[in-house]
Amino acid sequence: MTPVTISAAGSGAAAGTPNAGALAGDVARNAADAAHIGGEAAHIAWEGVADAAARAAGVTVRTVHDVVGISAVADFFADVWQTPRVTPPYPSEVLHSLVHAGGAVHAAYCAGPSGERLAGAAVAVFGPPAERDVYSFVAAATASGRGVGFAVKQAQRLWALERGATTMRWTFDPLVSRNARFNLVKLGAVGSEYLVDFYGPMSDGVNNGDESDRLTVAWDLVTGTTRTDDPAEGRSAADAVRRAPDGGPLDLRDADRLWCRVPEDIVALRATDPALALDWRHAVREVFTEAYAEGLRATAMSRDGWYLLTRPSPDLPTVRTSAGTTVETSSQATSKIPSESASEEQE
Repeated sequence: MTPVTISAAGSGAAAGTPNAGALAGDVARNAADAAHIGGEAAHIAWEGVADAAARAAGVTVRTVHDVVGISAVADFFADVWQTPRVTPPYPSEVLHSLVHAGGAVHAAYCAGPSGERLAGAAVAVFGPPAERDVYSFVAAATASGRGVGFAVKQAQRLWALERGATTMRWTFDPLVSRNARFNLVKLGAVGSEYLVDFYGPMSDGVNNGDESDRLTVAWDLVTGTTRTDDPAEGRSAADAVRRAPDGGPLDLRDADRLWCRVPEDIVALRATDPALALDWRHAVREVFTEAYAEGLRATAMSRDGWYLLTRPSPDLPTVRTSAGTTVETSSQATSKIPSESASEEQE
């Protein structure tokens, strides 16, 4: 199997700014095709999705195997997580070992006046059952608004599909609304489980002073595409249940759905008022743990910071969670890729 290389050649940064609207249309058409066909034709369609996503972002995405390239990715993650490069959150020797074990490091490069520079990266490994499931160990993108994160995820998807995987899982901080929207809406993943204080205390520059609750998402690699429905539809008529730490409504319910609000910018709030940030953590945790015990799952995030939690249909396919249980997915085909920033899975 040859390494996955998703190139922006012809329309990328080196040749000028690509026509983002036309390229987004290419992504949408290929994704719609791939979500409804099978076999080699679907693989070709997903190749088209990955290629169009990279061209739209003006990047080249490729797998990294060499020591120098992997060290640069480790430095990139250190910068994103605001840790010294001498003590990165994901050391280069660990990343190299994961590649040697059959995983992959994907890196997105932008062309600049002094040569290529890293704009995004992701690491994936196979998880149980190894022949079907891939775990995205870490991913980050710094070029907000350009679609770099989306391009990296599509490269990961193509790499995993080529090796027979059908689902991908990863975790993210449920209080980071931009990441929730990226994962649940733009990628069409589903929040499969809520993990309380998953990592314990963390000492990086992003999560200091907080508890490390995480939401696991499951991404159907075969059919998962961007959601086009409105997560806020019906919310205004729902009943308020609890108050948030800022005094506004925290969660709303109707007969079948629940909406839960998160702070506008939890990273900034942690820096300015860590006690209030922790209050938000505990409040949202209470809503999610109760909802998940009831069988609801996070399936979308609105632009104004409200999760939508719904009860998955029994007719939908299931994927395995880290606890060994299964959860239904609810990815939807799309005819439109909305504009959204390339957010990072900061775990």
